[in-house]
Amino acid sequence: MDLVAFGNILWAMVVALYYCIEAMVLCIIRPSRKVVRGQTVLVTGAGSGIGQRLAVSFAKLGCQIVGLDISEAGMKETAKLIRELDTKVAFHPYKCDLSDRLNVNEVGDKVKSDVGDVDILINNAGIVTGKEILDCPDKMMVKTMEVNTMAHFWTIKAFLPAMMEKNSGHVVTIASGAGLLFGLPALLDYCASKFGAVGLSESLDLELWQQKKDGVHVTVVCPYYIDTGMFKGVHTPVIPILKADYAVEQMVDAILRNKRMLLLPFFSYIIYALKGIIPSKAMYVVGEAFGINTSMETFIGRK
Repeated sequence: MDLVAFGNILWAMVVALYYCIEAMVLCIIRPSRKVVRGQTVLVTGAGSGIGQRLAVSFAKLGCQIVGLDISEAGMKETAKLIRELDTKVAFHPYKCDLSDRLNVNEVGDKVKSDVGDVDILINNAGIVTGKEILDCPDKMMVKTMEVNTMAHFWTIKAFLPAMMEKNSGHVVTIASGAGLLFGLPALLDYCASKFGAVGLSESLDLELWQQKKDGVHVTVVCPYYIDTGMFKGVHTPVIPILKADYAVEQMVDAILRNKRMLLLPFFSYIIYALKGIIPSKAMYVVGEAFGINTSMETFIGRK
């Protein structure tokens, strides 16, 4: 190893130590929330569940909302909730099949034409089949990947260029603890799609870092089960299912503080830290004890 390479490694270690100390300090002294009033926020899956709550939450903050969803009835409900806020913010609903790349591209072009640039892109839409791999039809597995992962590529390609040009914006990925901490039986396609979404987010963050686009932020959210109906019937005897309002409150706060990763509930950070050093068999036993491994046995889902 020559002196230049050694010097680069030494410098990298010093800078890495600085960022570690900075992260510890920010755990105690939280960064201030950014002001988003007047900005345009696009939420996929805005017609129900977490997406609907995120749309309403950002409308309360004075943001113009763009909603993408395949359910027109759900979008009407979201529009009603936003109107009831009496904040005078605009809500732009677009019917969009997120499993169809061409439709996503078409709607993306229409949004840019009708509304303009998007300041905060929230890739939230997701589906779950809840079937073991040999019982899950191929077309359902493909659709899970298209909605939960591939749609993120198409929305990012549509709206990221304007963010990069201005060096200002935010890309948010609503993933899952099942896409970071562990895989689960009867969730193989879902877990694969969410692991993909997490990898996409982390890679995008690094690309923006390398291109010195420090004004474009990336946040990935990895929550436990949330009581929106998507995982209706799931039984977790030890760890309670997250309340939707609480989860969204934490998500909005993380976005406003430009947090790179949010895990919910908090003890998920401990699992994340231990995952790399605890044997997989030990993790399996813990999952059994907490009822996580069998949580999908009573799954009904949203009909």
